[in-house]
Amino acid sequence: MALAFAPFGQSLRITKIIADEKTRRHLENLGLLVGADIISMFDNSGDVIIKIRDCKLALNKSLAMKIFVA
Repeated sequence: MALAFAPFGQSLRITKIIADEKTRRHLENLGLLVGADIISMFDNSGDVIIKIRDCKLALNKSLAMKIFVA
C-alpha cells in the first residue's frame, strides 16, 4: 500500500519506490531506501509525518503516494 494510506503508529517496511532518478536519490539521502524500517506518525492535512531511525520527516501527499510499504 502507498505510505499515504498506511496506518499510523505501526512499524512499516519500504517495499517499493516509484519515482524519477532525482527524487530517488533525494530519498536515499534522507535514508528512505527499499527495505528501510519506518513508523508512520500522523497525517497533517495531507502531509505524512514519518519516523526513520531517530529522525522525523514530513512528506507531502504526492511523494507519500510514490512510496509503498508493507
